[in-house]
Amino acid sequence: MAATIKDIAQKTGLGLATISSYLNGGNVREKNRIKIEAAIEELHYEINEVARGLKTNRTKTIGVVIPELNNVFCSEIITEMEDVLRSHGYATMICDCRTDKQLEAEAVAFLMQKRVDGIINMPVDTTGAHLEAFRAAGKPVVLIDRKIKNLHCDSVFVDNRTASREAIELFIKNGHDKIGIITGPEDIFTAQERLLGYTDALSAAGIRIKDNLIYHGNYTIQSGVEGVEKLVKDNPDMTAVFASNYEMTMGAVIGINELGISIPDDISVIGFDNLSFARACRPKLTIVTQPTETIGAEVARIMLERLENTEQHENMKLKTKIVEGKSVKMMEPKR
Repeated sequence: MAATIKDIAQKTGLGLATISSYLNGGNVREKNRIKIEAAIEELHYEINEVARGLKTNRTKTIGVVIPELNNVFCSEIITEMEDVLRSHGYATMICDCRTDKQLEAEAVAFLMQKRVDGIINMPVDTTGAHLEAFRAAGKPVVLIDRKIKNLHCDSVFVDNRTASREAIELFIKNGHDKIGIITGPEDIFTAQERLLGYTDALSAAGIRIKDNLIYHGNYTIQSGVEGVEKLVKDNPDMTAVFASNYEMTMGAVIGINELGISIPDDISVIGFDNLSFARACRPKLTIVTQPTETIGAEVARIMLERLENTEQHENMKLKTKIVEGKSVKMMEPKR
């Protein structure tokens, strides 16, 4: 016969009100919490999460909506985020929207029906329209790698502008002045910031900014391939290229290989993210790395805090670093 709340009361010597408070997420004294949890384990008491959710209006579930589940950046963040949330008793429900705004909106609607307590989102829809109803319900939203204007919620991202500027400065330091960039969609916050970093560095060095050295991809491997092919075709004198996300970095390397040109003898390359891929390349790629574990931990921390207080909001900006490989050639000084 299944154990009941009365069995826990008899085992611990505590009142039913104290045990009920614990089971429904209320505050109890630490010594009482220890007694209750020991009794639950010994008696194999099973908490009815559905019933508890109806009573507390909490499901202890967080919805996660991301563009691509097979994206390394996303998967590394989710792993850390899940660990933190799980340690606080929360499960996650992950939805892959395939970088499709309609699928993203449907995923958020689905999560609302499932009565999730909060949503963590790396948004595709830059207007934030898909999240408005959830925010209107007073529930917390935390964005990853994005900011959305006029959407009042938390976000965690890296200093993309500085990251990009430092990559271009490394090229310039090595004598390059014909530098291309494969950046993301024009309406995405991270792409805008990384393009600004590119133009900041060139302007500071007195290098003219040319539109034909800028290619807007869509954060896919194929757009990296197409981007480097177009940049090389349109700029035969280009000596360096910065691929500003992981998938486009892979694509750029594939494209360079298919063009039959050499890194760094014919073209120098700086990529973005995934140290394992950088190490697997020959020569080893120089890359900008993001602190994915820290991003995941901070996203989870903020979500847990907002579940208790949804009135505050913060935009957390983290630092990146450059891990140097052997993909940037030192150019001969001009005579």
